[in-house]
Amino acid sequence: MWEGLSRSKPNRSPATLTKNRVNPSPVSGICVTCLDGCSGPCEIGRSAVRGRELLYPMPFGKVTSGAEKDYPVDFSYFNVQGTCVGAQGIEADPDKAIFPAVDVSTEIGVNSKIKLGFPAFTGALGSTEIAQNHWESMAIAAAICGMDPAAVIKKGRIVKSPEMERRVKVFRKWHQGRGDLIVQANVEDTRLGVPEYVIGELGVEFFEVKWGQGAKDIGGEVKLPNLDRARQLTDRGYIVLPDPHDPLTEEQYNLRGIREFERHSRVNLVTEEGFFKTVEHLRRLGAKRVSLKTGAYRPADLARAVKFASQARVDLLTVDGAGGGTGMSPWAMMNEWGIPTVHLECLLHQYLSRLQAKGEFIPDCAIAGGLSMEDHVFKALALGAPFVKLVCMGRAIMTATMVGNLEGKKLEEKCRHEGMDIKEAYLEHFTECIDLRRRYPLGKYARIPGGGVGMYSYIKRMTQGLQQFMAGSRKFALKYIDRGDLMALTREAAEVSGIPYVMDADAKEVDRILG
Repeated sequence: MWEGLSRSKPNRSPATLTKNRVNPSPVSGICVTCLDGCSGPCEIGRSAVRGRELLYPMPFGKVTSGAEKDYPVDFSYFNVQGTCVGAQGIEADPDKAIFPAVDVSTEIGVNSKIKLGFPAFTGALGSTEIAQNHWESMAIAAAICGMDPAAVIKKGRIVKSPEMERRVKVFRKWHQGRGDLIVQANVEDTRLGVPEYVIGELGVEFFEVKWGQGAKDIGGEVKLPNLDRARQLTDRGYIVLPDPHDPLTEEQYNLRGIREFERHSRVNLVTEEGFFKTVEHLRRLGAKRVSLKTGAYRPADLARAVKFASQARVDLLTVDGAGGGTGMSPWAMMNEWGIPTVHLECLLHQYLSRLQAKGEFIPDCAIAGGLSMEDHVFKALALGAPFVKLVCMGRAIMTATMVGNLEGKKLEEKCRHEGMDIKEAYLEHFTECIDLRRRYPLGKYARIPGGGVGMYSYIKRMTQGLQQFMAGSRKFALKYIDRGDLMALTREAAEVSGIPYVMDADAKEVDRILG
């Protein structure tokens, strides 16, 4: 029953800590028999008590959330084509064409290129608490200057952000000459002068213009734990709900009726002229690379992103599809808004092909939205070939980081109680530690947090997994991956993507072979 399957689960979800008392009506999600006297375990019932708090996944700062809706087509509706003939990118010799020889490195950019050892990067969930807590294990930043409680702002402009400085320094400390740190800004960040600060004062070379993401079509939001923090961000120009300067809000907060506040940034209102002015301004400030990230907006907006990115000759265009996940977005919006990742990537391929046919500049592209495993990486690169060079993974990399940090803390606690050597404990517990030991002096090793080891180990697994898929397709470098490396498992997936249905794949070649 794959064809046409698309289900929502309204009125109950683990993301909002709600459920039904009995089986729900499929359309409304309300219990078939709604009982007078029920305490309201469903979203409607809990909303009657806690109101707007039920809009968002919870508990904030402790979870990342991804859509639970079943979309009609996702990456599982495609399989990777394998072959036993020939080899591309290496000599067709069984002693040389082995999967560890597959090259999964790539590079992006126009004039100032960046080399990457693996075709993926992470957005790191920006200003959410969960990203801040795990930053020492994360590699790429999102702009959070206005959100830094210790930030110094004079005359409406940022002059110092200790948290942003920390994030930049942590990345550069372990930087090995591959990849880069990207800073992005929302409307408030731009007003506060974040681009001028991070490029001019911190030497950031890669800046991203952000139109949106795949989880929501409104500005970014986080939750604030107390009244003082809410007032601080209100005074910095953010939208904060409820109004922390309202005396009635203060009264209810003191009575514990209000337990948290919402901080929202303003929505982007994109114009062609404004976009080009922004890109020019960033380059004048000294940004060597400029990227554009857009979300799961309607097809016309994707066309605008493609056209503007081409005309501005940006270094990277990232397109984020619905269904992936985030640190905090309205839960219903995460499930019910936007174009799903596969559909969006197929539209992206169509639009870029049209520009290519006219001889226009094609920027390097990345796709995001629910990618987590090596087969996703292969399929995303193949589906968007030859334009998509990278994938962006948020929740997957954060999950590996969180688990690594938890395991690291357990090891440290064990070592304290049992008198074990922390370096030996790490080597015993984390399989990929031997690689890190080769690259770093053992005396410094203990300063790598468990989350860093967890993320490193996850990428190592992904690297070998991708190498195995590529070797199976006899593609020994990323540039050889193409759309012919996929087959669609349903007619609908074939119609959406233009990838041949499995029973039609290789039809011409089969006729040639069989005569």
